[in-house]
Amino acid sequence: MSLDARTDTVDGVLRRSAAKFPDRRALTFEDRTWTYRELDDAVSRAAAHLQSLGLSAGERVAAYGTNSDAYTIGFLACARAGLVHVPVNYALKGEELTYLVSQSGSAAVLVDPALRGTLDAVRDALDLRHVVPLRDAEDSLLAHAGSGDVPDVAAPVASTDLAQLLYTSGTTSKPKGAMMTHGGLVHEYVSSVIALALNERDNPLICMPLYHSAGMHVFMLPYLSVGASVNLMQTPDIPEILRRIQTDRIGSLFLAPTVWVPLAGHPDLETRDLSSLKKAQYGASIMPVTVLNRLRERYPDLGFYNCFGQSEIGPLATVLQPEEHEERPSSCGKAVFFVETRVVDPDGNDVPDGTPGEVLYRSPQLCQGYWDNPDATAAAFRDGWFHSGDLVTRDPEGYITVVDRIKDVINTGGILVASREVEDAVYTHPDVAEVAVIGTPDDKWIEATTAVVVLRENASGVTPDGLIAHVKERIAPFKVPKQVVFVDELPRNQSGKLLKRELRATL
Repeated sequence: MSLDARTDTVDGVLRRSAAKFPDRRALTFEDRTWTYRELDDAVSRAAAHLQSLGLSAGERVAAYGTNSDAYTIGFLACARAGLVHVPVNYALKGEELTYLVSQSGSAAVLVDPALRGTLDAVRDALDLRHVVPLRDAEDSLLAHAGSGDVPDVAAPVASTDLAQLLYTSGTTSKPKGAMMTHGGLVHEYVSSVIALALNERDNPLICMPLYHSAGMHVFMLPYLSVGASVNLMQTPDIPEILRRIQTDRIGSLFLAPTVWVPLAGHPDLETRDLSSLKKAQYGASIMPVTVLNRLRERYPDLGFYNCFGQSEIGPLATVLQPEEHEERPSSCGKAVFFVETRVVDPDGNDVPDGTPGEVLYRSPQLCQGYWDNPDATAAAFRDGWFHSGDLVTRDPEGYITVVDRIKDVINTGGILVASREVEDAVYTHPDVAEVAVIGTPDDKWIEATTAVVVLRENASGVTPDGLIAHVKERIAPFKVPKQVVFVDELPRNQSGKLLKRELRATL
């Protein structure tokens, strides 16, 4: 436990809730349910087991698995033992997996048995002391957590200590490990609770990956902090999500747009009762306004929240409230409680309202920098602000609207075009399921605006020329795609973010 009476730690979040709501249901996963007291005791046993392996405070422990109660206990056990949790995308393998585990200097890996073979394939390239199964094994972390005496885990943890290395998605370069402190994450939990009106009655369903910052730090831990009863799914399966909403009377649901988009057109919507659902949050990538409006029209009593940010800030930076969607459906809202923003030009000067610029952040939620990467840290943290890499506009009332990632802006014929605006225009075509707009090298235009499109299953007769003509009626001529390429699917990481660098490399 902490030696400082004034500190705020991730571990303290669970301890306080267990003291206040000991017999309340805290977490349900598949056929296992944990009260707050049971969850707190399980975390102490798991933390003691990790310590018994010789792992000491400050060492890194990678977590390689899908959502489960064991994964959640593993994160909280690391926090209690003073270990630094390193969440790893469960889709990674080979060199990508080796890079994250090696770059973080992880001494151990908590692994789902189903992924053990993938880890063993690169084991010789890793300097690991321990591989600990998360569940479904005699010596698993879950087995140690589930029974036995409850130890008093002694680990002096300060709010300034690292709690997690949160690796960026790596959509434009190799992932960087954002060094998240206990205090920074706790500040972010407070911002999430306030901005999203999280409360103990919400009965939330969490199905987006917990290795991603939103699932763990905007929803799981903030909900545990207010004493909610969390329902956890292994993966975001749409028919199962809709079934669970009806049978478990789910009241709050966060999904990435890559799940909301197919859910909006799923046939099970016609037969499932979603009347219990009161809060619908979206984030992690940009939601097509046409899809959002379709959902809002179908479910007028459902409150939608747009959550925007990035890993380095924990990740929540701004939120658009349900009542603000009517007037500003494409905005990502205003800064949350512990976040301050500026919008600047390339020279660092504040831009007038309505003028695109890079959004900068100042906040106690921010990471301490990038693990073992001082150059990237220095580039991101300058003049007392964190430089996000996101191009936005701000209106006179302080509402932020994302224009694009700075690296995704297209220079066509010397004119800058935001890919998001073109994508929104393409999405208005009824036969378009997904689209990504990129710039491809062109001798005449410098970059040719190119729309990479996935059509709906029942689409017929759609041609590149016809789609270009459709878009030409909706946006300025210089923004209209010069070419359209049809593909079966778009490359995305497991967080749902488009990997535009892969499209650029192949077109």
